[in-house]
Amino acid sequence: MLLKYNPVYKKIPVFVHGEKPILESMVIREYIEETWPNDYPLLPKDPYEKSIARFWIKFSDEKGMIFRTFFKTPSGEEHEKTKGDIMEILKTIEEQSAIGNDNKFFGGDKINAVDLAFAFVAHWFEPMEEVAGVKLLEAHKFPKLHAWTERFKQNSVVKNNLPDTNELVGFFKGVKEYGYLTPPPPPQ
Repeated sequence: MLLKYNPVYKKIPVFVHGEKPILESMVIREYIEETWPNDYPLLPKDPYEKSIARFWIKFSDEKGMIFRTFFKTPSGEEHEKTKGDIMEILKTIEEQSAIGNDNKFFGGDKINAVDLAFAFVAHWFEPMEEVAGVKLLEAHKFPKLHAWTERFKQNSVVKNNLPDTNELVGFFKGVKEYGYLTPPPPPQ
């Protein structure tokens, strides 16, 4: 079914509505919002604010792969380079985004699409750090971003739908050791 609905990327996420596939997380979120509008929009109505939100969503998409590269790269020169790249990304988010000050979340007082785009930093990054044996998102270095992760994880809707942290640690241990969740089958 995946190949039928996403023959281009051959990966998830795929959202199928009326036998029509919608691909990629943020495109799916926008489709849902436009198809079933509600009182809590994921993107701001103001065109300028919407452009800022889309910028940060694109930033998250583009920079997110560096986190995966860091996690999968064994120690050494490339590992240290990606570690430095991550620290620069975190610094940019800390200094340039709208979180902190008067904003609890990227979009103000409520979670919006930018918060969802950076959700991996809030919940997935900590177990990745644990498995990699390094702490990068430290409260004293990135106080606004660290506080945002705590607020995001404590939101009742988010909290009730996050995977268990211990299960994520186990998942990432499998990824780190085997390249994927389960070990390969024994040789025949």
